[in-house]
Amino acid sequence: MSTKNQISVEIPQNVLAEVNQKLQECKTLLAPYLQALTVDDRKSLFKMGDKTVATVQKVKSYLETNPEFAPSYMDKAEFLKDEAVVSGLSPIFNLAEQLASDLNDTVTLAGSEALTASMLYYGSTKEAASKGVATAIPIYEDLSQRFSKRGSRNFPDKQ
Repeated sequence: MSTKNQISVEIPQNVLAEVNQKLQECKTLLAPYLQALTVDDRKSLFKMGDKTVATVQKVKSYLETNPEFAPSYMDKAEFLKDEAVVSGLSPIFNLAEQLASDLNDTVTLAGSEALTASMLYYGSTKEAASKGVATAIPIYEDLSQRFSKRGSRNFPDKQ
């Protein structure tokens, strides 16, 4: 188990609070325009990728220059609104994905280091409890419920 420290930062509470407030503001601003989908809805839809975004943009261009080829059953106004939503939200989505990825990586790294240190502390209390150190026993018994599925070992009672 490595104890190499790969991250050493302290994020001021006021920075966390401000970021949380701004993200909440973003969520509130966009809420009237966003749509949630069920898993089944998501599975049933055509998905746009890099190539299909370009296709939709090209169709938009042709629709403007050659509208005679639009089928009568195509709702041109709705197509243009949908394309505008994709064009408008994509840069925000990309930024949010980058932020989410960086947040996930940072939480994963800091969490790994915190868990590693916790396991070291647990190991130390386990060792002390096994040697009969009275103050270590209740700590070990408490922590053993979190670190071990086998249950706690019985150590000698305080004398």
